[in-house]
Amino acid sequence: MSNAGFENYAFILVLAYAFVILFFVIRGAMKTKSIQDYALGSRGFSPLVLGLSLAAGITSAATFIINPGFVAFFGWSAFLSMSLILPVGLYGSLIYLSKSFTHYGQSVKAATLSQWIGLRFGSKAYGQLMAFFSLLLITFIVLICVGLTKVLAQALKIDEFTALVGMVIFVFGYMMFGGANAMIYTNAIQAVIMLVVAIILLGSGAHFFEGGISGFWEKIASIDPNLTKNFNQTSPLFRDWFEVIFCNFVIGIAIVCQPHIITRSLMLEKGASLNKFLLYTIVVETIFFFVLFVGFYARIEFPDLTADGQAIKMDGIMSMYVVKNFSNFTGLIIIVGLISAGLSTLEGLIQSVSTTITSDLIRPMLYGDKSDDETLQRKLKNVNRIVIIVLAVIAIFWSNQQLANPKLSVGILAQNGVYAFFAAAFVPVLQGIFLKNVPRIAPMAASITAIIVHFSVYYGQLTPYTTGEVRNPAVAGTIAIIAACIVGFGLYFIKKNDLSLQPKTDI
Repeated sequence: MSNAGFENYAFILVLAYAFVILFFVIRGAMKTKSIQDYALGSRGFSPLVLGLSLAAGITSAATFIINPGFVAFFGWSAFLSMSLILPVGLYGSLIYLSKSFTHYGQSVKAATLSQWIGLRFGSKAYGQLMAFFSLLLITFIVLICVGLTKVLAQALKIDEFTALVGMVIFVFGYMMFGGANAMIYTNAIQAVIMLVVAIILLGSGAHFFEGGISGFWEKIASIDPNLTKNFNQTSPLFRDWFEVIFCNFVIGIAIVCQPHIITRSLMLEKGASLNKFLLYTIVVETIFFFVLFVGFYARIEFPDLTADGQAIKMDGIMSMYVVKNFSNFTGLIIIVGLISAGLSTLEGLIQSVSTTITSDLIRPMLYGDKSDDETLQRKLKNVNRIVIIVLAVIAIFWSNQQLANPKLSVGILAQNGVYAFFAAAFVPVLQGIFLKNVPRIAPMAASITAIIVHFSVYYGQLTPYTTGEVRNPAVAGTIAIIAACIVGFGLYFIKKNDLSLQPKTDI
């Protein structure tokens, strides 16, 4: 990619992209009258628009920018676990949980996952506890901010801190107003751009296959034979079947329990086909997951993981690959696609986390049991904007720290936080959907167990997989999910006939 004037073109394109986003934000803001509108929108979206939106929301800067670095560094074992095994668990879970959650979510008018859990099990305290646990998702916000900063700094030739601050102010700023009504449309547009970019990126290594598939793998094996193996003994994350297959399958199942994913089906227009929505989501998402294969192309381009004599950080290798291999015009399209990949999930996280904090933590403290009216909804909408400002400040400081001193990758930080959260959410979602007369102590104990076990395993270095400088959060998350299931379902069978422990109303 020629550097002559490229940053000027990139600046113009980013500016134009920003104006398009603002158009939909203003359009969405005009329809956002309450915190409920902010959380779920008008609930009138078509299966195609919503499917594109969710695919973009599941995908993130991790898929397009960060995770290809794992493949570049550790090879087939990373691709097998993150792009093949994990999606199998995710898709099965998405199909089964979305269908049931849609029914229950609409029946209780839940705006957040923690609110749904509190209502489902008749415990405001439990709902507030899950809202508190949802703060762990801020680690995912940090990952996306780091990924976007890497791309913007590289494209605009500015320092990373300036790119970070400018990006956070813009994105968090417009998310103060648009909410779900804006997010669904912007996500759908971002998904289309990401599809184009995914195809370009996957096709960019076609010349590496001149000797056929075997010739391609010979190139990879000549760099390091471990890169072509199902299990990479030299990696800190993909060493055996337990890490690569079992843990990633379990994590894939539990991923759907994130609030910005499982609540998306509640936004379908009345009478719309849920099956079509799920089909569109899965087809598009599969293409996105395969973008990680570009990590192999990057490793062939940078066999010793250096550029100009300097070691390439894992989080920056995708940006380096794009800069080296594409013309100005194509490079600009790819940069917009990478930005879209980050913004699509970042918007969903800002919307879901801020709504959870506002509705489930702050509202009970400030307004108690006061019933909904137009005045209260307007106040909550303003409180939500203040929450977003606080989240923006946290994102800037934490992301800057990760840009300067990551432990291998910011992906490790994000996995640690996110896996802990959906380990805590997994059992209550399962029991809330598929069981009746659930004693609230069962899911609550499961959630608390998941958090304690996850962080004990990770920080206490309780397994061979969670020792050393780089530890595997997927192992900690998997063990936490298994422990939570044992506790949650064990208590369910022991206490299910104790009427005093059951919700007053069973949804």
